[in-house]
Amino acid sequence: MAGGAGVHRCGWVSDDPLYIRYHDEEWGVPSHDDRHLFEMLILEGAQAGLAWITILRKRENYRAAFANFDAAKVARFTEADQQRLLADPGIVRNRAKVASTILNARAVLKIREEHGSLDAFVWRFAGGKPRTNRWKSYRDAPAKTPESDAMSKALLAYGCKFVGSTICYAFMQATGMVNDHETGCCRFHDVARIGKNEGKK
Repeated sequence: MAGGAGVHRCGWVSDDPLYIRYHDEEWGVPSHDDRHLFEMLILEGAQAGLAWITILRKRENYRAAFANFDAAKVARFTEADQQRLLADPGIVRNRAKVASTILNARAVLKIREEHGSLDAFVWRFAGGKPRTNRWKSYRDAPAKTPESDAMSKALLAYGCKFVGSTICYAFMQATGMVNDHETGCCRFHDVARIGKNEGKK
């Protein structure tokens, strides 16, 4: 889409200010913060079957409901907490998705214990550095890749739920493991530059 003053963004971005801010400031930027990575893994799973803008509009509610995505705190949630969450209109009240968030938090603690951090674990599936793709249209990007297949398989082995390969690839796009901004997008070159500098570390 074309924004104000002829600014061009990826075709999946609507004119919703929340969508624009997410696209311009966050999507595709490499993330190594464990809290953010856990948040995005959960939110991508919550999106299954829904529009991403639905999740963005509920994001602050998710942060409030799930202890600002502190995995250690979420891992201690009880059955009473699950019932509280299922009554919370601010999040997606899907029993399987709510339960999976708690299961995934517990899995993340195991991952941290064995790999040092969630960051170290997930980024190995990207070869430790971002990859810049060159799609003219967002529709050209794949729904999944061998790398997202491998990530999905590894997360499932730790007991995670809602981490299929398509969800994992969306997670990789969101957290900057791949730069899938369209080549004509205003963010393509900036994100590519960030990724290139990451690769030099």
